[in-house]
Amino acid sequence: MIKIDVSKELLGSLGKMDLSINLDISSQSFVALSGQSGSGKTTLLRILAGLESAKGAIKVDDEVWLDETHSLAPQQRGIGFVFQDYALFPNMSVLDNLLFVRKDKELAKQLLDLTELLELSSRKPATLSGGQKQRVSLCRAMMNRPKLLLMDEPLSALDPLMRNKLQHEILTLHKKFGTTTMMVSHDPSEIYRLSSRVVVLSQGKVLQDGDAKSVLLRTQGSQKFSFEGELLDIVKVDVIFIAIVAIGQQIVEVVLDESEAKDLQVGDVVSIGTKAFAPMIQRLT
Repeated sequence: MIKIDVSKELLGSLGKMDLSINLDISSQSFVALSGQSGSGKTTLLRILAGLESAKGAIKVDDEVWLDETHSLAPQQRGIGFVFQDYALFPNMSVLDNLLFVRKDKELAKQLLDLTELLELSSRKPATLSGGQKQRVSLCRAMMNRPKLLLMDEPLSALDPLMRNKLQHEILTLHKKFGTTTMMVSHDPSEIYRLSSRVVVLSQGKVLQDGDAKSVLLRTQGSQKFSFEGELLDIVKVDVIFIAIVAIGQQIVEVVLDESEAKDLQVGDVVSIGTKAFAPMIQRLT
């Protein structure tokens, strides 16, 4: 069990704000942290890692990481941290990047085998793809068999196909090693696929806390589907208007009447809902 009760004054997206988080995290759970940029997600990870100071207390099982009198050093906290930018040593091979953390060749080869990197163990990071580098970074974070694995949008720079592959590997490692995991992500499908719990932050506070389905599924009344996107354009065609909206990696058209079109401006973040009672679903691949 990880008990977190911390506070810190931050400069957020809307000016000064107080980060104030009180959470109990069950051992071996997978917690996704979500919320708008500047809500305090990355700062919370850095406080847990000991990379930023804060007031309050952090207790992991029977070990105190933070209280009023002391703060345990990052290297003594038993954490693994996976960054967006890989942070690999360019002059070391894949295997040596792992062994730098812990001289355990058997564990290193086990991790590389699980992530299909064993044949690349002698390669330097510069010769690897983005997905391969992130897998090396993940393996390196697991070398100390951490009590807590922290990941800050580790897959955000990868293409959808590679993201899906690495999501599977992250989940495999999480289950095999029984590591408590906290990951910052903005991708609903990623959060749903990986997490057992979702914590949404807003202006330094916990806005929502629950399982992925209850937090992510946001339909109201008879509305069956709801998607958020950015309004790119409004085009008038005869007597109707067509809104061009970007939703994730797709561009969609939505028919509007004149009154709806007048209330919208290009650049607005919009919600698109449907009340269809007989939706169609087709396999794309």
